[in-house]
Amino acid sequence: MTDKPRKVIPLADMRYASRIPPVPARLSAPTGLLSDTRGRPLRDLRISVTDRCNFRCNYCMPRDVFDKDYAFLPHSSLLSFEEITRLARIFVAHGVEKIRLTGGEPLLRKNLEVLIEMLAKLQTPEGRPLDITLTTNASLLAKKAQSLKDAGLQRVTVSLDGLDDAIFRRMNDVDFPVAEVLKGIEVAQNVGLAPVKINMVVKRGTNDTEILPMARHFRHSGAVLRFIEYMDVGASNGWRMDEVLPSAQVVERLNAEFPLTVVDPNYAGETAERWRYADGAGEIGVISSVTQAFCSDCNRARLSTEGKLFLCLFANQGHDFRALLRGDYADDQIAAAVGLIWQARGDRYSELRAALPADAGIVDGARRVEMSYIGG
Repeated sequence: MTDKPRKVIPLADMRYASRIPPVPARLSAPTGLLSDTRGRPLRDLRISVTDRCNFRCNYCMPRDVFDKDYAFLPHSSLLSFEEITRLARIFVAHGVEKIRLTGGEPLLRKNLEVLIEMLAKLQTPEGRPLDITLTTNASLLAKKAQSLKDAGLQRVTVSLDGLDDAIFRRMNDVDFPVAEVLKGIEVAQNVGLAPVKINMVVKRGTNDTEILPMARHFRHSGAVLRFIEYMDVGASNGWRMDEVLPSAQVVERLNAEFPLTVVDPNYAGETAERWRYADGAGEIGVISSVTQAFCSDCNRARLSTEGKLFLCLFANQGHDFRALLRGDYADDQIAAAVGLIWQARGDRYSELRAALPADAGIVDGARRVEMSYIGG
């Protein structure tokens, strides 16, 4: 008997595929009014604090790629909490109002509460506190929820792709029970990390039978359930369009059993289309990242765990701000570099998706960054 051949996918190592940001000769102070080539402001910063995760979900970190031999980043390569906070302060001066901590699984980063406490002290130029949130698979949430809240975290978003234990264990591919995730959600709600948002990635033929059970479970719970179209992020998940269940069909299924009414967006640039149960049982959302591009008002930047700035979830090139942080550069120089990069931003991958090559991982001849590397 021969061993089963390993699946080999040539991944561009985005930890090193990056440019050192140019620092303009003439420095200008941030005004909070920064906008890109399409007039989109900078309001939301996603910060990945680790490239590691204890799940092996097949749409994000499939086991046959991220196996025991996969070379994760050494700790010395990661931005320190002081470096993250320094960059965050610069981004806030440019207009960022919301910071989301992601991963990998962010709760695997040791002493994360210390970073949250540091970030919670930052304020907008108008003196308002930041909106500080975190996305997690909730495997460690029950243990950490209180300390996260005490440190200044305001809300959590939990990734949960089904309630059926067999389906959930199969999707996380580490045999983790759904009951532990539900316990984490309950504890988070009890300590005040609310409203908890529940993100379900819907993959046709894999977990779409869980749409209605998830809705039934979280109705009247105070949590906001959001259904996300299976995305073509990176090159490792073997994405196929026929596995995408359009959000319009998700809404149809839900509306047939639980009548829905449309709700206005909370803010400009919100990715989720909001719906409310007509009987007052709560709210759901759909994120149509494949069938309905929302590039036109995207106001998000993403910072990898070792300081590469990406201007789009589907980018194939980053900007190495760690080089500036660990070089002889002052804050005003780094701020000017951020401004220069954002002002030149024209990313609109989702609007162009239909015209791109069939290989979903390729853009302009280079492989896109993996979602597990910069977070969702």
